[in-house]
Amino acid sequence: MLLDTPICDFGWQAPDFTLPDPDGMSYTLSEQLGDKGVLIAFICNHCPYVQAIADRLADDARALQAEGVGVLAVMSNDATQVPLDSPANMKRFAAEHGFSFPYLVDATQQVGRAYGAVCTPDFFGLNKDGELQYRGRLDDAGRGNPTKRTRELVDAMRLIAATGRGPREQTPSMGCSIKWR
Repeated sequence: MLLDTPICDFGWQAPDFTLPDPDGMSYTLSEQLGDKGVLIAFICNHCPYVQAIADRLADDARALQAEGVGVLAVMSNDATQVPLDSPANMKRFAAEHGFSFPYLVDATQQVGRAYGAVCTPDFFGLNKDGELQYRGRLDDAGRGNPTKRTRELVDAMRLIAATGRGPREQTPSMGCSIKWR
């Protein structure tokens, strides 16, 4: 089922969390913030919307990381319901698409629920203080002129890194519903 995300709640304080990657190495949000903020991408392996943007996400994440912006991906789906989203398959998916950022397992789904994540992909751009400044789409490919792609997420994260504030106009993410227990 195709879902759209709510509009950005500017200034919402993102709850800190610690989650493991598929190999068991833990990452804590507050340690990833840095001076330029952090992008959190709620994604999964099986969703056709995520599959369609995975390579672009990897490229955009590398560009942002080179500019000092942190990037984390979180998989909150119930992997017992969707075995393609298991940690072993997460590891394979990350390698296949060249992810340069941690892809984290939210086995309890507490992080997804705390953030109000709705779909995959669902992007949250936080400033250096952990305040929400972007809640939107990777880009606008497929809307209007499909040959003219804007880099909505990259542009938003660059603005947040430079000013601490996100763009006032944002296009909601859309994708498959998170598979809750």
